[in-house]
Amino acid sequence: MKSGYKIIWSESALAQLSQTFNYLETNWTEKELNRLANSLEKTISLISKAPNIYPKSNKSFDVRKCILLRYNSIYYRVDNQTITILSFFSNRQSPRKLTI
Repeated sequence: MKSGYKIIWSESALAQLSQTFNYLETNWTEKELNRLANSLEKTISLISKAPNIYPKSNKSFDVRKCILLRYNSIYYRVDNQTITILSFFSNRQSPRKLTI
């Protein structure tokens, strides 16, 4: 990113993202996958430029939650000039499975 906060993905968030795309590759069309990828890219860019745009999570005071295309949520933490993506959570799961 040329401007804005630096984005860092946690290992668990990257694993969740990979699992989600692997699952969706067998159940969604290429068009739907591209829509998700484009939405994710735009959302991450927006978070980088305006990290406080999304509300604080009820899971933790210093964690924010962004709902991405109603099926997934991104949980992230802002610290100085860095944003750490903590979780790429599938909203179809039980909320009890969410770990941050």
